[in-house]
Amino acid sequence: MRIKQSVCYPIMKTDQMTLDDLFKASARIGYAAVEMWGRGDDFEDVCALAKKHKLVVASMVGHASLPDGLNKRSNHERIEAELKESIDLAAKHGIRGVICFSGNRQPHMSEMEAIEACVDGLRLVAPYAEAKGVNVNLELLNSKRDHAGYQCDHTAWGAAVVQRVASPCVKLLYDIYHMAIMEGDLIQTIRDHIQWIGHFHTAGNPGRNDMDDTQELNYAGICKAIAQTGYDLYVGHEFKPKGDVIEALEKTFKLCDQS
Repeated sequence: MRIKQSVCYPIMKTDQMTLDDLFKASARIGYAAVEMWGRGDDFEDVCALAKKHKLVVASMVGHASLPDGLNKRSNHERIEAELKESIDLAAKHGIRGVICFSGNRQPHMSEMEAIEACVDGLRLVAPYAEAKGVNVNLELLNSKRDHAGYQCDHTAWGAAVVQRVASPCVKLLYDIYHMAIMEGDLIQTIRDHIQWIGHFHTAGNPGRNDMDDTQELNYAGICKAIAQTGYDLYVGHEFKPKGDVIEALEKTFKLCDQS
């Protein structure tokens, strides 16, 4: 199966190009989708622009505050409302996934207590997501370098949450860059957990830049392994190009166009 690749446009957009230019080039290269981090005042315009270029919007952030997330029960009412609002928008615009966050570790809270808190929070929205046909993707992030204190920082931790929720619409956002930093063993971990993965992110490590020969990850091999699982959702590129953005997107597409 050919991988469907996506461009995380907020990290790619520069002052030297319009968003229309970026989307037009992405479509020409062969990208299937774009994705956004937030839900700003330009949300409807971005969705319309993607549609103009026959691009899907693959993913969007579902609730506010990455460090203050689902592992705090006092946040559940707020996050439930925010996620349902995001799910409504996603369903309206054909966006397959919205992102959620565990939040940072809380003092005096065990790992299992935090897992169960996240489970209970996600169970509040799982039936709603199922009815709308939208995935809620719990993001895996590294706590070593970029997101100090973040709790869902290993695949096993995130998988424990989504397995307990037991919804076809609650999955993991497996960020390859972040999990390379935290645990490695990427291809086997992806194969073992693919049924729980609803979205991927990429970037070169170290540096979170292009997937070139200055970084350590074999993205051709990783993407071939993903394709071989039969995964049919999106792999979103979330790296910071060191040079020309369009040239970087062209090289990345060819590298990751595995089947």
